[in-house]
Amino acid sequence: MLAVHEDRIAAAVARLGSENAFEVLARARQLEAEGRRVVHMEIGEPDFDTPEHIKKAAVEALYDNHTHYTPSSGIPSLRETIAAYASRFRRITPAYTLDNVVISPGAKPIIWNVLSAILDPGDDFVYFDPAYPAYASCASYQQANVHAIPLLESRNWRMDLDELERRVSDKTKAVVINSPHNPTGGVLTKGDLERIASLAERHDFLVIADEIYSRNFYLDVPYVSIAALPGMRERTIIVDGFSKAYAMTGWRLGYAIMPERLAKTVTLFNNNTFSCVATFVQMAGIAALTGDDTPVQRMNDIFRQRRDRLVNGLNDIPGVSCTLPEGAFYAFPNVSEITHDDRALAKFLLEEGGVACGGGSSFGAAGKGYLRFSYAASLEDIDWALESIAKTIPKFKG
Repeated sequence: MLAVHEDRIAAAVARLGSENAFEVLARARQLEAEGRRVVHMEIGEPDFDTPEHIKKAAVEALYDNHTHYTPSSGIPSLRETIAAYASRFRRITPAYTLDNVVISPGAKPIIWNVLSAILDPGDDFVYFDPAYPAYASCASYQQANVHAIPLLESRNWRMDLDELERRVSDKTKAVVINSPHNPTGGVLTKGDLERIASLAERHDFLVIADEIYSRNFYLDVPYVSIAALPGMRERTIIVDGFSKAYAMTGWRLGYAIMPERLAKTVTLFNNNTFSCVATFVQMAGIAALTGDDTPVQRMNDIFRQRRDRLVNGLNDIPGVSCTLPEGAFYAFPNVSEITHDDRALAKFLLEEGGVACGGGSSFGAAGKGYLRFSYAASLEDIDWALESIAKTIPKFKG
């Protein structure tokens, strides 16, 4: 009788990373089940309800029997709607068409399928640290040479463009930018984007612009996408979705916009992985982009109030300092005066103080000595969390 191997896991799995926020969420739920009060500031999820007109569109689609398979790229009506919206919102000419748009169940699968479509083993892939973990995880799995360039708190979490220029070359296949940025809330300026665009043209690399937080933007200037700069429409892959702006995290609806030839290849990966996105969810996406935008604006106004309350409160705590985020809904305070073991401090704040947050090093080496707080929580919860943090931190022995 042949022996059964206990471990048949592929060696490539060792190159995968994970998203720590979901692990913190699971522990926070356990504490709540034990009767503890926990303020959830660990997960990047708006705490608002999905707007009513979006839910209504999904329900009507269900009753109209929109419950069957769709094309792997998404239904044409949603792709047309996204193309029109993205061209208008980002002021891009010539306008995108449905052939540039590929739909996915959330942004993460489309990031994976885009990188799978463009990266060969040995390609150079550049991203900025700290970062959303999926970029490096997928690129490492594809056996690309992954280069992380630290973001700078001194530049309000914008990148060192001189360092970028030193690190890219003609071997660089793609550079990922994320503005507004997770986990820091930093926003790239138009000047930053212009210099990145110049490097992209000089070295002939693609730019993957993760713009999932483009509607969570607090500056009093129009949002600028690198795709709108001269020569960048055909060199940029925009990643976006409905989770953050429309409070639709559980709906799982994302998309990417890219050159038509690449869109066909990414669609092939869709076909081989998740087949298609639920039709009624896609119908809800049309309602989100074409319906009343007031709920999105209202949510953003509330996020701005929460940001100010949280950042001011954090800066009042001895040993903590925090820059003012310009987008997204995260604060990324510096706690290096207290400890460099940010993950131990985050765990202590949860276990002892009932405040769920993330250690900055969970997002990359450059996040060491920081914490990430999502301010997708009520003002009441933020006030309670700030009081608890102020009481709990002096007890930390790390």
